[in-house]
Amino acid sequence: MKAMRLEGVGQLFVCDIDKPIPGPDDLLVRVEACGVCGTDRHLFHGEFPSTPPVTLGHEFSGIVEAMGTSVTGFSVGDRITGDPNIACGRCPQCTAGRINLCRNLQAIGIHRDGGFADYVLVPQKQAFLLPAGLDPLHGAFCEPLACCLHGIDIAGIRAGSSVVVLGGGVIGLLTLQLARLAGATTVILSTRQASRRALAEEIGATASVDPTTDDIIDQIAGANGLMPGGVDVVIECAGVAETVQQSFRLAKAGGTVVILGVMPQGAKVEIEPFDILFRELKVLGSFINPFVHRRAADLVASGAIEIDRLISRKVSLEDAVDVVSQPPAAGEVKVLIVPGLTTG
Repeated sequence: MKAMRLEGVGQLFVCDIDKPIPGPDDLLVRVEACGVCGTDRHLFHGEFPSTPPVTLGHEFSGIVEAMGTSVTGFSVGDRITGDPNIACGRCPQCTAGRINLCRNLQAIGIHRDGGFADYVLVPQKQAFLLPAGLDPLHGAFCEPLACCLHGIDIAGIRAGSSVVVLGGGVIGLLTLQLARLAGATTVILSTRQASRRALAEEIGATASVDPTTDDIIDQIAGANGLMPGGVDVVIECAGVAETVQQSFRLAKAGGTVVILGVMPQGAKVEIEPFDILFRELKVLGSFINPFVHRRAADLVASGAIEIDRLISRKVSLEDAVDVVSQPPAAGEVKVLIVPGLTTG
């Protein structure tokens, strides 16, 4: 079968490898679609820990083709989404219910072979059924949506909350939809790209701002801004030092800042601890997707989340190296790799 393999930092190739054989608890899944994530680009550049050589791709869904002898609850032909994050279940973090902080965490597509391939192995405990009639491309959104759900959960958004989302990529555009579903009446999205601002307002943002036209703090939290004094919750989805710094100044006194975007490992950001203390800000990190993948799959299946307009393009495995090794194109939201897709 074909797979896109990370052999080392900056070394990404599509090659032929053996089709995996399922163990007793595994599903062999024929990949229908796998999303390109910013983390994949961090992995390519050596900015996020992984264990190459490995097949990348952690945002995948597909059809069960074969199963191990101990698998129950699934049948050949089922459409499934895979939660890539595999906790050990035994370490102190796992036994305390914090499986996303597992000391022995392994992730499909990062530490184990993933979904940028014709087939992927998924342990049955990581697999979740999707409707047979679901658009095959939609299943690839379950994993990023699950990560956003976790961020929304810990943010404590309630009916009537005001929210700022920093970043107009797929994580920001999913997060703003979830914030509205959680009851936020004001959701402002900030991004430099006009096409993303327009899309944000069409799918639920009450307003959007361009941080390059004027000071974003004045535009939102200033005396004449959209929300004078700041908002209840700021969710940083861009993974950029500048937006992390902005997030503290956009939250009102007593507000909450959630860091959801992934910055390169080792990157630093200046903060003012006195400001956090004096205004009693809550600053929270949101890491991956503990116990929410089933909810994400159900939301995708329900149609409550706009997905089609977030898909910028589909590419074949053969074209995937160029996508992952280059920055996203202007205005691009989500690129899906579809094994077997014919291009040219």
